[in-house]
Amino acid sequence: MTPLEWTMMLALATVWGGSFFFNGIAVREVPVFTVVVFRVALAAIILLIIMRLRGERMPRGRRVWTAFFCMGLLNNAIPFSLIVWGQQHIASGVASILNASTPLFTVVLAHFLTSDERMTPGKFAGVLIGFAGVAVMIGLDALRDLGTGIIAQLLCLAGAVSYAFAGIYGRRFRAMGGSPMGTATGQVVASSLIMLPLVMMLDRPWTLPSPSLTAIAALIGVAAISTALAYVLYFRILATAGATNLLLVTFLIPVSAILLGTSFLGESLLPRHFAGMALIGVGLAAIDGRLWRTVQTAIDHRKERTSEP
Repeated sequence: MTPLEWTMMLALATVWGGSFFFNGIAVREVPVFTVVVFRVALAAIILLIIMRLRGERMPRGRRVWTAFFCMGLLNNAIPFSLIVWGQQHIASGVASILNASTPLFTVVLAHFLTSDERMTPGKFAGVLIGFAGVAVMIGLDALRDLGTGIIAQLLCLAGAVSYAFAGIYGRRFRAMGGSPMGTATGQVVASSLIMLPLVMMLDRPWTLPSPSLTAIAALIGVAAISTALAYVLYFRILATAGATNLLLVTFLIPVSAILLGTSFLGESLLPRHFAGMALIGVGLAAIDGRLWRTVQTAIDHRKERTSEP
């Protein structure tokens, strides 16, 4: 990738990692569904404005909007809600590491749900190593006591599973011919419409105390920076660097989330969390394959040099 693409990749990892930071602040004062609906609704408004400025129009038709609602449910409404709920009880860094298991679930689901993304030995080894990392993170406490912290971690994992389903389901948008920005905007508009009735019925935000300026700033941050701006960066990188390179962002998101959480929220992680993150990273590297191919190429070149007369 070019230096510009690497810069955008680091920026994307930072703003996506920032979503866990912003959630950790907002959820202290604002109910879960209200956090989620504010995030997707404000992001939808921003993306609609960007599309208007770019002269793009939203797709029309029952088929594409049915897909938007399914994608909005799988990629926004469900995982956002599960992760925010989990962050009421666990550190943002822990939530981000668990979220990094999304590609592991994607590989497993794609093997059964698609015809062109079958499991390879390298991917299988990566999945096993990655899930071992998840088990190390959750710890032996899960075998003795299903406490609130364990349930919160399992909910974050369920959010990762939802993201994996979304990644597979989202493949159909390529055949529909819509623009990537239109797809991103359509799904946040749809997820806003899904979440709004839930907020009205369950949270009833008009009855709640007014949040502090810090919480309001966090809500604006997670919507404008970690959702709207993130989608703009995501599709820019996707267009120039490709989906395989974009997978690298998964390695980087926990780093920014942990740094923000420990620096500004006073969070601390246990040794098992770092051990789990390391195993998940090794698993993702095995799935990605490039690191191993680079090492093998270097070994082959060394063998060739040593065998020359």
